[in-house]
Amino acid sequence: MIENKEKYSKFIKAESKRLGFLSCGISKAEFLEEEAPRLESWLKQNLNGEMSYMENHFDKRLNPKLLVDDSKSVISLLLNYFPSEEQNADSYKISKYAYGQDYHFVIKEKLQELLFSIQSEIGVVNGRAFVDSAPVLDKAWAAKSGLGWIGKNSNLITQRVGSFYFIAELIIDLDLEYDTPTTDHCGTCTACIDSCPTEAIVSPYIVDGSKCISYYTIELKDNLPVEMKGKFNDWAFGCDVCQDVCPWNRFSKPHNEPLFNPNKELLSFSKKDWEEITNDTFNKVFKNSAVKRTKFEGFKRNITFLK
Repeated sequence: MIENKEKYSKFIKAESKRLGFLSCGISKAEFLEEEAPRLESWLKQNLNGEMSYMENHFDKRLNPKLLVDDSKSVISLLLNYFPSEEQNADSYKISKYAYGQDYHFVIKEKLQELLFSIQSEIGVVNGRAFVDSAPVLDKAWAAKSGLGWIGKNSNLITQRVGSFYFIAELIIDLDLEYDTPTTDHCGTCTACIDSCPTEAIVSPYIVDGSKCISYYTIELKDNLPVEMKGKFNDWAFGCDVCQDVCPWNRFSKPHNEPLFNPNKELLSFSKKDWEEITNDTFNKVFKNSAVKRTKFEGFKRNITFLK
């Protein structure tokens, strides 16, 4: 049985590499005891702002067995999105993760293929794929499976490639060989805390989601708060500041996923181009992009706020 666990785990990791994932870690599907009080405290302090969905399915976020019956293993996967080219310097900024096609669809397809490979190789295995759109604490699972540590900016960080990658999971009802967590390598560094334009990192490892530029430019549907005027550092969708300043991201290497390559106009547009953007151009530049979440009106609101 132990031999099977080892064999199956090696097969899954080899398949994940074939599908283009950066790395793969496996942990036991069990209640996340350490995360429970942290999540409860974060929600009680209303650090989720208007992201009320974070309050839903509290138990499911902590217990994978409520998401997949008789689940045994959580397979965590990282997919690199660091671009080879970045935007024109004189531009309103888009977070790097949204340069190409919406990652939800790109990764979901890869996860379905991985699950199909597992079933083809091993037999009847039940499971579900998760990409950032279900009640799963993806960073906690990735850290538990040794893929990195959760840094002071609350992102998963690795010594090898920094933090510019997506995290996804397959939760399955198959016993596997489990990986062990790595250690924290943030040390005394406070670059992310010192650089956050809106002081959203209120203390090491604690982020006030309701003060984050990503929250304001994507999640907040109301008018942007006047007191934040001039603090967005030209970010029109999302924000990469706490990752850009992280010393570990000097090891980031460009991705090799063609679907994450940006529309050329996104890279070349100046501030004036963004200010004059039409609905048609928005739909063309951000075809199949995560930026569509803001809709044209929300994006225009953000640009107007930055002017």
